[in-house]
Amino acid sequence: MNASPPRHIRQLFDLSGKTALVTGGSRGLGLQLAQALGEAGAKVMLSSRKAEDLEEAAAVLRAGGIDVDWIAADCAQEADLRRLGDETIQRFGHVDILVNNAGAAWGAPAEDHPVEAWDKVMNLNIRGYFILSQHIGKHSMIARRSGRIINVASIAGLGGNPREMTTLAYNTSKGAVVNFTRALGCEWGAYNITVNAICPGFFPSRMTQGTLKALGEDKLAAHAPLGRLGDDEDLKGLCVLYASDAGKHITGQWLAVDGGVSAISGG
Repeated sequence: MNASPPRHIRQLFDLSGKTALVTGGSRGLGLQLAQALGEAGAKVMLSSRKAEDLEEAAAVLRAGGIDVDWIAADCAQEADLRRLGDETIQRFGHVDILVNNAGAAWGAPAEDHPVEAWDKVMNLNIRGYFILSQHIGKHSMIARRSGRIINVASIAGLGGNPREMTTLAYNTSKGAVVNFTRALGCEWGAYNITVNAICPGFFPSRMTQGTLKALGEDKLAAHAPLGRLGDDEDLKGLCVLYASDAGKHITGQWLAVDGGVSAISGG
């Protein structure tokens, strides 16, 4: 049997006919990722806790010609995660691409870090990724022997922090996301499901505004070899690579999108 001819690069990146679920998709990095998938042709389901935020985000995407729907859910709650998975599958038929992005941070010195805050960060940032990935995998991707899971980690998961930053739980959770990505990618490769992570550096967002103010936006930008922070386009290319057939032989990997910060000795 003759092999099929190689596809054009535009075909490899085309997501037409695909479905995607993006958690934490109503603003910030999640909205950027949802926009990227939609612009590449995917039908997108957005999720976050607040319906009004989702309505606003969906209107932005629809104005750009993207086919989008939304479901309000708290990704720290197991029942909400399972409902989100079931409703998305019911509405879309199946899920081709899952983007685990919903997250939280907490700043406190390690010696005074509240246990309840530790649990809050861990429940959302890693436990939630596991539960939703398991549910979507079991009820959609494994049976179809096809799927793309994209986990949003952080360069904070690759090492420690400057002394001014006291985000132990956040760093720990994002380090867990990196190894969750490796382990699940290895296990689910048998089902033709790829699992990869994006590790953003500093991007202006509601979550990072306190850190940017405390450490100085200009100082953080100057520390990056490229001399700037991330913008509203910088995650799009990697997201579509992971989600499309252009990245079909990539799994269990992470890539930092940080202007080169993680390439500096000592970060």
